[in-house]
Amino acid sequence: MKSEQTNFRTRTVRIAGLCACALALVIPGQALADGGVGTGGDGGDRETSGAKAKLKANGKAIAPASAPRRVKDAIDAANRIDKYRYEYGGGHRARGYDCSGAVSYVLGPKGARILSSPMTSGGFAGYGRKGKGNWITWYGDSGHVFVVIAGLRFDTSMPDDGDSGPGWSKDVSQGFANVSKKAARHKGSL
Repeated sequence: MKSEQTNFRTRTVRIAGLCACALALVIPGQALADGGVGTGGDGGDRETSGAKAKLKANGKAIAPASAPRRVKDAIDAANRIDKYRYEYGGGHRARGYDCSGAVSYVLGPKGARILSSPMTSGGFAGYGRKGKGNWITWYGDSGHVFVVIAGLRFDTSMPDDGDSGPGWSKDVSQGFANVSKKAARHKGSL
């Protein structure tokens, strides 16, 4: 009788272990398919469904799954410098970023790879083609520049987190307090 109980327990433990392994394989795959749990280094989602980026509670943006790789790279680059403060003439390995330094970083080699070197806000005013891009549009004049990526504004002026320095905002229209809508520029198919 004792032998039968031991065999029954062993089989039960094995079956329970197999079920746990199966669930461990199925649940994460289903969550990712549903746009749920991501694998991002910041402990949150890396992509979202739809054609627009989403803003997380921590102030970081989540790229749309349908976005081109360079758009996702631009969002990742912006998320990396979101923590820095505003510093006039900043960026390019400084302690903080000003508007042109932040946009240069996001659109440069560590981001969307649209720029090969940093630009001033006035430089952005004449760079690229006039009008809005499909995914990335910057608005610049001699005094300020900001960028809209997949529907979110990345700017050093009035980010949603209230911090001083580069940050994301759902409200694109606030950017036009500093730069005209007519200043819209883009590059290529982005």
